[in-house]
Amino acid sequence: MLLCIYLNTGCKATPIFFISLPSQTDLSQKLSLCSKLCFAIGGAPKEVAASATAFFLQIYLLDVAQINAFQASMVLFIGKAWGAVTDPIVGFFITKSRWTKIGRLMPWMVGCTPFLVVSYFYLWFVPPFSGGRFIWYLGFYCLYQTLITCFHVPYSALTMFLSTDQKERDSATAYRMTMEVLGTLVGAAIQGQIVASAHTLKHCPTHNMSAGYPGNSSGTEVVKSLVRSQDYLSHAVSKEVYMIAAGVIGGVFIICTLVMFLGVKERDDPYAPKTEKQIPFHQAFILVMRHGPYLTLTAAFLFITVAIQLVQSNFVLFCTYAADLRDHFQNIVLTILVSAVISIPLWQWFLQRFGKKTAAFCGITWIMPFTLMLVFIPNVVVAYVVAVSSGLSVAASLLLPWSMLPDVVDDFRLANPYCKGHEAIFYSFYVFFTKFAAGISLGVSTLCLEFAGYDTGACKQPAPVVYTLKLLIGAAPVAFIVTGLMILLLYPISEDVRLRNKLCLEELRSTDSSKAAGRLFFSVYYTD
Repeated sequence: MLLCIYLNTGCKATPIFFISLPSQTDLSQKLSLCSKLCFAIGGAPKEVAASATAFFLQIYLLDVAQINAFQASMVLFIGKAWGAVTDPIVGFFITKSRWTKIGRLMPWMVGCTPFLVVSYFYLWFVPPFSGGRFIWYLGFYCLYQTLITCFHVPYSALTMFLSTDQKERDSATAYRMTMEVLGTLVGAAIQGQIVASAHTLKHCPTHNMSAGYPGNSSGTEVVKSLVRSQDYLSHAVSKEVYMIAAGVIGGVFIICTLVMFLGVKERDDPYAPKTEKQIPFHQAFILVMRHGPYLTLTAAFLFITVAIQLVQSNFVLFCTYAADLRDHFQNIVLTILVSAVISIPLWQWFLQRFGKKTAAFCGITWIMPFTLMLVFIPNVVVAYVVAVSSGLSVAASLLLPWSMLPDVVDDFRLANPYCKGHEAIFYSFYVFFTKFAAGISLGVSTLCLEFAGYDTGACKQPAPVVYTLKLLIGAAPVAFIVTGLMILLLYPISEDVRLRNKLCLEELRSTDSSKAAGRLFFSVYYTD
C-alpha cells in the first residue's frame, strides 16, 4: 500500500511525501486455501482426543479400570476443574511470550505435543496395581488437561493472527470447525470401532444357564467357572484395545501438529505497535471481565456446552444400560458426527445469510425435541433419526461460539483501543468457564449414578440407574439449553453492529498507519 502525506496550505492539500507500507498489505491479504486447511488440520487432533474421552472415559473408568463410581466422578471433576484453572494461567504466560522466528503462539503448540501424546497414552493404561489406580488416573488426567490447555489456548487465539479481515477469519473458523467435527468423528470412529468389543462381548450369566444340568449343582458351577474365565479374558482384551486406540490417536496428534506447523504462518498483531507499552495483565483482565458482550456470550455457551457434555459423556452408558442399544452405540455415535460434519457448511452459509445470533438459536434448539424422543421411544430406528438430527445441533454448538468470539474481541478493541496484545485472555477464560462448568456437570452426573446404585462391571444396572441415565440424557440437557438461549437473547453484537465495528477498525488501522508514516516523514525531514 502506498501512503501519501499531504501539506495543508489552507485552500488545498499538496502531496509532499510518499511511503510504502508492505506490512499492512500482507496482513490484509486473503488467506490461501492451503493455509486454511493446514490451520484447520491443526485443531483436529485435540477434538479426536476430546471425542474419545468425552464418549468413553467415563465407561472406561467404571468398567475397564474398575474404579468405583465415586472415584470416577472425582477423576472427571477434578481433572476438568484443573484443566479449567490452567487455562487463564497459560493465557497469562502467552501474553508474556516474546515473538520468535516461528511466532509467539506456535512454540507453545509444537513444544507441548510430544508430552501431550505420552500423557494421553497412559490415561488409557491400566496399571498392574489396584490400590492406587485412583491416584494414577487422577494424575494423568490432570497432566493431560494441563498439556491440552497449552496446545488449545494458543491455537484458538491464533485465529486473530491469521488475517485482519473478518470474512477471512470467519472462513478460517468454518474450515477449522469442519475439520474439528471431522476430528470428533475420527476420534469416535477410532475409539468406538476399536474398543466396541470391550463392551458388546460381555459374558453375562442368565437365569437359565444351568438348564442343561438339571439337578446337577456341579454342572452349574462349571458353567459359572467358564463365565468367570471368559470375563477375565474379555477384561484383558478390553485393556489391550483401549491402549491400541490411544496409540493410534497419539500418532494422529503428532501428524496433524506437524502439518499445521509447516503450513500456517502466524502474523504479528497489527493493533500492537512495538513502541507502545502494553497494559498490565491484571488491568487487561479487569477490562475483559467488564466487557458485556463477552460475559453474555460466555455465560450463554457455558450452559449450552454443559448440555452437550452431559449428552456426550452419558450417551454410551445410556445406550448400554437404558435403551438396549448395546450393539449399536458406536454406529449411532458415528451417525451423529457424520451429520455434524456435513452440516458445518450449511451453518456457515446460514450465519452469513441470517446472522450468527439467529444461527445459534435455530441450530441449538434443534436438539431438544430429539433427545426427549430418544428417552421416551428408545428403539433403533428412532435412535438413528435422533442421531442425524442431533448432529445439526452439535455442529452449531461447535461452530458458533468460536465464530462469535473474534467479533467480541473486535468490539473490545474498539472500546479499549489502548489495551492491546491480550487476545489470549478472551480465549483462555472462555475455555476456563466452559470447562469448569463441564467438569462440575460430569462429576455430579457420575456421582448421581453412584447414589442411584451403579454396579461397576455389571451386565445390567438397577432401575434407579436407568432412570437417572434418562434424566441425564433428556431433561437435564434441555433445561441447560433453554437457560443458555435465554441469556443469548441479551447478546448485543448484531450483524449491523459487527459491520460498524469492522469499518471503525479499518479506520483505526488506517489512522495508526498514517501516524507511523508521519513520524517517519518528520524523522527523515529533520535528519536532512
